[in-house]
Amino acid sequence: MSLKILRVATPLKHLLKLPDYLASIALFALMVVTFSDVMLRSVLNAPIEAGADLTRLLMTITVFAVMPALSARGGQISVDLLDDIFQNWGLSRIRDALVNLACGTILFWPAERVWVLAERSRSYGDVMEYLGMPVHYVGWFIAVFTALTAIAMIGRGIACLFFPAWLEKHGA
Repeated sequence: MSLKILRVATPLKHLLKLPDYLASIALFALMVVTFSDVMLRSVLNAPIEAGADLTRLLMTITVFAVMPALSARGGQISVDLLDDIFQNWGLSRIRDALVNLACGTILFWPAERVWVLAERSRSYGDVMEYLGMPVHYVGWFIAVFTALTAIAMIGRGIACLFFPAWLEKHGA
């Protein structure tokens, strides 16, 4: 039985890391595009015409692809000004749960708004200036990954409340 679980768990683990791999590749491509654009502009006075479109696209992928996994791990930047107070009162877990649940719930609103704007862009036939790629694909990508981030944060909030040992065991 455990061998079957292991066979399923390994591909699933790689599948869950796919957005991280995608963001890593996009970040590397962004560095190459930026370096090449600067060098071509400075040396040959011939910038990459699609550089701005590529930069926007690659930044979108880099930022939004990692948001769900980062949120599920609790890897967001946080300010710890009141951490001592919450730890002294034993309320850290409840605070973390409430913050994750609130932020996860709130994130559905921008996901829905971006989806609506992407649909509007699709109806207008908007495309990127140089690449000619439809802009609504980028909007859909942002909306879907924002919604996945919301789900991840709500899941983390529920885990903080009801399964804190599981979070500690998995380093999340």
